[in-house]
Amino acid sequence: MSGEPNFLDVKIMGREYRVACAPEERDGLLAAVDLVDNKMREIAQRTKNTIAERVAVMAALNIAHEHLSGASGGAAKNLAEGVDTSDAKRMINRMGARIDTVLAPQQQLDI
Repeated sequence: MSGEPNFLDVKIMGREYRVACAPEERDGLLAAVDLVDNKMREIAQRTKNTIAERVAVMAALNIAHEHLSGASGGAAKNLAEGVDTSDAKRMINRMGARIDTVLAPQQQLDI
């Protein structure tokens, strides 16, 4: 039936997720999964951090920053023209510091 949701099982940093996905969106979703997985692995390796939540947030911030900076091109570049990237970078750094503060107790649990 066309009204029933379709699901796709994906793996990001070794964890499996089931995502609702229309058949015509499958290729796009798989490309997004690949981008997120690669970005998370890159950040985890670079920061030596294994806390999935922290790595996921940092990956999301990196991807958003790249998108808004025009690294993705097209419409994102037009949107980024109205954004002061120095402010965005400062905000990202402050968010990262807040995340470190909030997740510090979790890091001790992982040890």
